[in-house]
Amino acid sequence: MPPVVPPFLIGLIVAPLAKRLLKPLVRGVVKTSVGIALEVKKAAHEAGENIHDLAAEVAADMVAAQVASDDGHRAAESAASIGEKSGAADRAEGEARTPKIRATAGAGVGAGPGKAQ
Repeated sequence: MPPVVPPFLIGLIVAPLAKRLLKPLVRGVVKTSVGIALEVKKAAHEAGENIHDLAAEVAADMVAAQVASDDGHRAAESAASIGEKSGAADRAEGEARTPKIRATAGAGVGAGPGKAQ
C-alpha cells in the first residue's frame, strides 16, 4: 500500500513551484492584454478623428453648395429686381415695401428641446 500524503503537504510543495512557473506566464498575458488595449484605444481615437474630418468636409461641402445656390438665387433676383425697379417707379410714394426676412443658420442656437431660455 502506497503511503498516504495529506493534500496540504502536496500544496506546500507545489505552490512555490507553481508560483515560479505561472508568474511569468500570467505576467506575459497581462502585458499582452495591456498592449492590445492600448492599440485598440489608439485605433478608436484615429477612427474618431477620421469621422470628425469626414463630417467637417461634408459640412464644408454643404455650406459651399448653399452659398453657390444663394449666388444663383441672387443673380435671378437681381435680374427680376431690374424689372421691378421700373414697376416700383409706378408705385405710389405712400405705399411701403415690406422687408424680406431671411432665416439664418444660427437661429435658435442653444434653444434645444428641454433647454430653458
